[in-house]
Amino acid sequence: MSQKALFIPSKQAQFQVGPADIPKPGDGEILVKVHAIGINPLEWKQQAFGVIIEHYPAIVGQDVAGIVEEVGAGVTNFVKGERVAARAGFNSNAHGAYQEYMLAPADLTAKIPSNISLEAASSLPTGVDTATIGLFGPLDGNLTSPTEKLNAYQGQSILILGGSGSVGVYTIQLARLSGFSTIIATASLRHETYLKSLGATHVINRTLPEAEVIQAVTSISNDIKIVYDTISEPDTQKIGWAVLASGGHLVTTVGATVKPEAGDTRTVKWVFAAPTIPPNRPVCTAVWDQVTKWLEDGSLVPNKVEVVPGGLGGIVTGLDRLRANQVSGVKLVVTL
Repeated sequence: MSQKALFIPSKQAQFQVGPADIPKPGDGEILVKVHAIGINPLEWKQQAFGVIIEHYPAIVGQDVAGIVEEVGAGVTNFVKGERVAARAGFNSNAHGAYQEYMLAPADLTAKIPSNISLEAASSLPTGVDTATIGLFGPLDGNLTSPTEKLNAYQGQSILILGGSGSVGVYTIQLARLSGFSTIIATASLRHETYLKSLGATHVINRTLPEAEVIQAVTSISNDIKIVYDTISEPDTQKIGWAVLASGGHLVTTVGATVKPEAGDTRTVKWVFAAPTIPPNRPVCTAVWDQVTKWLEDGSLVPNKVEVVPGGLGGIVTGLDRLRANQVSGVKLVVTL
């Protein structure tokens, strides 16, 4: 049987829709009939620059929500017909998100309760994984996850640069579940009420000059041991580094532009947000085991989403908007 998929035919070629085989799930995998796909900036960069692609034609994309169509050997916690959110991957075209049916690892998949739409659920996978790895990954923030101990960081402060983005909103919520007493986020002030509803205690206007942002942060807390820079531009990294206390970690989503000097007890950690690599998988699977419960009881709230019309073809429109920096405070998704 065949399906439709959105391909990158060759390096730096334009996306095009074409036929693809429907894959069979292997051990520990689920075949998902895709209903909604979340769109990420990485995917326009993959097309434009040919990065993180080994073979062409390529099917990319990372965020999926849909219906379980079939389960592979060893999968006992999912059955056909259940609503799920699943992390797509880079293993092969069969695991890419930009198609009507895709394969997902069962341990990085969560059932979606009836109070959450599949469109909203498609915002979960990359955002949750990137927030999780940056905060709790052993190679990154190395904090104690709320899956191990709730409220482990009572009385402590965290700064999240880019709080309204698709990673920032989940970082705020995981920080709240971790018990941080002071959760400072930078964002446009039009998102202040929303971010405080997620758990931010303070929202600082991201458009302020660098020195004023630093002053605003330090007036709230001068003992910040963890800064998660979800934007990771040179200017934001400088802010994060300037407010970071001795022994603290600055976590970035791209390569660091700040460097510790000799004798500095602070560190810079770059998030390699791949949940399937051995250091990251245990902490990610532990979080995914809790996602359904957290969604049901309101401990975790998905991103706000905007549905881009056009199905698979609409993905290109969404990627163009991301590339032009025309998206703020929402996750773009398409439905099939």
